[in-house]
Amino acid sequence: MSNNNYLFTSESVSEGHPDKVCDRISDMVVDSYLSKDPVSRVACETLTTTNKVVLAGETRGPKIEKDELIHNIRDCIKDIGYDQKGFSWKTANIETFLHEQSSDIAMGVDSKDNKDEGAGDQGIMFGYACKETEDLMPAPIHYSHRILRLMAEDRKKGTLKGIEPDSKSQVTMLYEKNKPVKVTSVVISTQHSKDLNQEKVREIIIPYIKKSIPQNLLEDLSPSEIYINPTGQFIIGGPDGDTGLTGRKIIVDTYGGAAPHGGGAFSGKDPTKVDRSAAYASRYLAKNIVSAGVSDKCLIQLAYAIGVSKPLSIFIKLASGDEDKIEKVKKIINENFNLSPRGIREMLSLNNPIYEVTSAYGHFGRKPNNKGEFSWEKTDKVDLFKL
Repeated sequence: MSNNNYLFTSESVSEGHPDKVCDRISDMVVDSYLSKDPVSRVACETLTTTNKVVLAGETRGPKIEKDELIHNIRDCIKDIGYDQKGFSWKTANIETFLHEQSSDIAMGVDSKDNKDEGAGDQGIMFGYACKETEDLMPAPIHYSHRILRLMAEDRKKGTLKGIEPDSKSQVTMLYEKNKPVKVTSVVISTQHSKDLNQEKVREIIIPYIKKSIPQNLLEDLSPSEIYINPTGQFIIGGPDGDTGLTGRKIIVDTYGGAAPHGGGAFSGKDPTKVDRSAAYASRYLAKNIVSAGVSDKCLIQLAYAIGVSKPLSIFIKLASGDEDKIEKVKKIINENFNLSPRGIREMLSLNNPIYEVTSAYGHFGRKPNNKGEFSWEKTDKVDLFKL
């Protein structure tokens, strides 16, 4: 194939995947602190294994009793759907080891002596948007998320029976002239009850593929290229089947590999951490730029140093042929957006308890709502970027 014609694949994992269970719990901790004090600081990691949860990390803010956190952790597990012998919201052994944030870190990021607060760490963050889907997301990750999200919704409503919380999806698409034209394979691995054989699992799952992906993209998909539970069965799953950790699904969380990732995870971090807030800000900028018709795709990189408020650099890449617009776009950003940690938080209202919902099915390509969730998905700055 030429460079413009290729196959590209992205995967998603469900909220019941062991790593996503951990992301959910870590983001619940962030929300618990921010709901009591919007300037709380949290850096929280979670580990799960067979019927066990371990919480560790640093916080600064209100005192939250261990019993309250443990109760909230059980609520997370219950909502995901785990009441199995190997992992249950009722019986899981839960340990918490949260402690005070390092004073050295606090010294670098706090605002004092008329100095704006600095970034919570050094690092690079990327944002991306493209016209492949209505949500301005790359098509393979968009459809991978949609399959699992619809499955989870029906499982929780009780209309999808025999399917358990732990699932993975993978969609491969053919691109011609850099545009997705058809799906060439789909992989779904889903935990199921011992009462279902693989033929029945396949029968149950295939309609979700058809509901999630437009028919014109599926017309040439061979049944032999739809792989449902390729190992033969998937009864033991979730943290009972595999250990989970916060922050191990960062490509699932972002663009499915279609754009770079700076390396820092999002979940478990309050918005003073630019790993999270600057990634949201760069997506916000990229999405508004593409929505304004500047280019069919936009990649933005922001770079920060710990204790320094302003970005060290802003990199912008547009679709081929639009390179002459980059300096104009950069000028608009510099003149209209405060990309300091505080500026980002104020611009996107990030000091609110809005993070638990981000922990599964992607942080991007979601619908902003009146609760303030996914504010970085708004396209309210389009007029600024119309060249």
